Amino acid sequence: MKPRFITFEGVDGCGKSTQIRLARDWLKSMGEDVLMTFEPGDNSLGAGIRNILLSGEHTPVPEAELLLFLADRAQHMHELVLPALKKGQWVLCDRFTDSTLAYQMAGRQLDAESLQGLLDFAEMGARPTLTLWIDLPVCESLARTRSRAQGGEETTRMDEEALPFHERVRDGFKRLCRQSPERIFRVDAFGDVDVVQQRVRTVIKDCFGLNL
Repeated sequence: MKPRFITFEGVDGCGKSTQIRLARDWLKSMGEDVLMTFEPGDNSLGAGIRNILLSGEHTPVPEAELLLFLADRAQHMHELVLPALKKGQWVLCDRFTDSTLAYQMAGRQLDAESLQGLLDFAEMGARPTLTLWIDLPVCESLARTRSRAQGGEETTRMDEEALPFHERVRDGFKRLCRQSPERIFRVDAFGDVDVVQQRVRTVIKDCFGLNL
């Protein structure tokens, strides 16, 4: 049986966090055992790392930023992801290595090839079976982020990056999708939330041969 490890990726504001919650609820309604988790921050060390990375109180240099994300991932894998996969649970993760490649490698323009060993080390041998790239043009994603901020939702240091950074991040996701078509599937984020969720479910059903 394929490892039931699904990651949800995309630029900030694309709606992936909503879609992962809906996918979890759908799978659980069918009697499936599901762990929904996220990066960075969902582990014993992660809250502190997340605050350093996203609060804006500190501005790590790109190399330090990368290593902080990887430290969070290694702890996350050890504490949550690997034990859940070992038990046969579905693991739905909001961001994983593809975010590192898109944000730190493409967005920050670090050298992905020379750092691949570090990425592999932090994953601890577990690769997603399926990655859902919830794709939205940057102009729309930033408009959604601004709207949420005006509604009182807290923004992060990443949200406040300049437009070229966000464009490089989306281009990074595009390249990853082209490079790994057997794993990464683009999901159009335009449309009603429920319509997008149906697209998500179709990809999951096809990938895992589900009759749900």
